[in-house]
Amino acid sequence: MNKTKLFCSILGLGMLSVGSSQIEQDSIKIEKLDEVVLSDSRFALKRENSGKVITKITSAELEKLQGQSVAEIIGRTVGVEINGVRSNAGQNLSYFIRGGRNRQILIMIDGVQVTDPSQIANDYDLRLLNADQVESIEILKGASSTLYGTGAATAVINIKLKEASKKAFNLNLRSTLGTNQSSDEDNYAIEDFRNSVSVNGSVGSFNYLASIGQQYTDGLSAIKGGSESDAFNSHNGNLRLGYKFSNSFKLKTYASFDNYKADFDDSFGRVDADNVSISKQYRIGLSPEYKYTNGSITVNAAYNDVEREIESNFPSMFNAQSIVVDAFNRYNFSDKFYTVLGLNYQDNQMESFSIPFGETGFSQAINPDNAQFTITDPYANVVYISDFGLNVNAGLRLNNHSEYGSHLVYSLNPSYKFDLDFGYVKGLASYSTAFITPSLFQLFEPSYGNADLEPEENQTIEVGAEIAIKDKATFSLVYFNRNEENFIDFVDTGNFVFQYQNADKSFTASGFEFVAQAKLMKDLDINLNATYTSLDEDLSLRIPEIKINTRLDYALSNRTQMSLSYQYNDEREDLVYNATTFQNDSVNLDAYGLLDFYLSHKILNNKMTVFTNITNIFNEDYQELFGFSTRGRGVNLGFNLNL
Repeated sequence: MNKTKLFCSILGLGMLSVGSSQIEQDSIKIEKLDEVVLSDSRFALKRENSGKVITKITSAELEKLQGQSVAEIIGRTVGVEINGVRSNAGQNLSYFIRGGRNRQILIMIDGVQVTDPSQIANDYDLRLLNADQVESIEILKGASSTLYGTGAATAVINIKLKEASKKAFNLNLRSTLGTNQSSDEDNYAIEDFRNSVSVNGSVGSFNYLASIGQQYTDGLSAIKGGSESDAFNSHNGNLRLGYKFSNSFKLKTYASFDNYKADFDDSFGRVDADNVSISKQYRIGLSPEYKYTNGSITVNAAYNDVEREIESNFPSMFNAQSIVVDAFNRYNFSDKFYTVLGLNYQDNQMESFSIPFGETGFSQAINPDNAQFTITDPYANVVYISDFGLNVNAGLRLNNHSEYGSHLVYSLNPSYKFDLDFGYVKGLASYSTAFITPSLFQLFEPSYGNADLEPEENQTIEVGAEIAIKDKATFSLVYFNRNEENFIDFVDTGNFVFQYQNADKSFTASGFEFVAQAKLMKDLDINLNATYTSLDEDLSLRIPEIKINTRLDYALSNRTQMSLSYQYNDEREDLVYNATTFQNDSVNLDAYGLLDFYLSHKILNNKMTVFTNITNIFNEDYQELFGFSTRGRGVNLGFNLNL
């Protein structure tokens, strides 16, 4: 492993030294285009005509966030808390949006739902994804099951991967070296290595992209105060091929693998342990698109295979496969009336293995012949954009599930835009329903599963306003109220027997989300977001009542950019297992604030960018999870070379 570190250090520092001589070049004027969003309707609509306030992280913004993981980037957006991103690199991630958790947040990659049927929450693990492969991210909050099906109860995170360059050949290299230590350490050893290589281009009607990525992070124990560090090692590969047969028909295909190996400690005793979690994912897919007058037909199809293994005192293995096919027809009647008619099909299957007490070999715990379900959903969505300011987005979906039958969800999202001399003012409202399918683990696990589980149901109301000042600022404020029924909980039925059951009572989550983006001066921008979340006690675990993110971006020159960002997380409640009472005790985690600094500079005719991050500048000692470590002050240095 020391050889790996040495190689990565030499590679990164050697490439950085290339930029010692700076070559001047006139800057290129960039024309600012109207922001468009896709997630709320599957049509490219101007932001001002959308009835939702959608967070879009563009490629330009991602350039200012180099050196961060996908989870870290998403966790800085309004209304989103991803617990675990500030801890050891191998820490499990928990997603919290509007009081919802992993199973209520749907993640999509290039428009295709991605899940892991072997997980308790049927969720996708963002640790598998390499940030260097990402082109942009859209986050749509609120119940969105009408367009995206089960799991889209509190948010949809649509991650778009990079496309091929228009040039015949393009080479991109990125490398980052950084520290990784707790707040009580001060050795600042290089323990974090991230590298990626991409080749891509277009030749006539054919385009291609191939990329590989690697991360190796060590130096920080999983538990607070641990004497042994716990390493995280991941690898990614991505191949994308496309061909344009005619102006009407084109085809995209892709294949990818993502895997990681994460060391972790004993979470119950909170002591060092030689535990290992291994996860491997393989995906293949294709996406043909046929365009005709005023419309198009698109098919997104993917096969996903996941293998996971836990090496600990309770060893286990999991295998899961899923097939997703989403076929939809988009039709534009008159640039005022848009329709989407689609059919979504999913087939999920899993199996697991464990070692029974007193035995030494693995035995099958969950049989894939039983642990399988299919979902077939026809759906429709319509968008109306008037000449007088009224816009309406409405949808309907009929979910047909092999385990629990049919389920209808719907949404209605009107908005009204007032055009003014300085920009526009938009008012919006929505009412939408959603459902969350029980996972295969919750249904079929032999000790805890419950085949009689019903799907969770959500109803969400949103009311908000957005004000845009031309080329100067955008402000938005949204109130949400979400009611949750049939909440699936892990229940103690007595005599240390636990089972997944639907709760009898309903729960409510409500709050406000505020976003401000403004150009304070010619070269100075501010991005600010704040979230207030009010939750029933049963939903409040690890969710801050108040969360604030702000970032100041300043252009020192055409080549040099810097930013200062601050994140505040309010106090939170956590649960700690008590080995004496065999119960969970409630503990309070203190509020904390983190200040980060970023600087980048372009050299070599703007072909190379060197950058540095200083995170947690004041070296604050805080907790994300009780008893687990968090990162103290960190420094990284990297480059991005584009040829």
